[in-house]
Amino acid sequence: MKHVLIALAVISLSAGSAFAETQVQPPDKAMKLSQIISKVEGRDKYAYISELTWSQNGYYDIIYFTSDKAKVEIKLDPISGEPQ
Repeated sequence: MKHVLIALAVISLSAGSAFAETQVQPPDKAMKLSQIISKVEGRDKYAYISELTWSQNGYYDIIYFTSDKAKVEIKLDPISGEPQ
């Protein structure tokens, strides 16, 4: 029984590290995150960013609110900083 528990623990740890290795990152030529944020901050009626995540599909997924309380969801290209 003890060997089974040890084997399960090893498999569990291996699976976790394999998952971490397959996560996609922004490309080498990507803009700095501060530049991406500046692009959003420069948009009309910008108030604040509520969420910013990297999508494994290859873009920044950003949710921000405007001064008139509208919720805006955009996907920005990591290289150009333009909406996809």
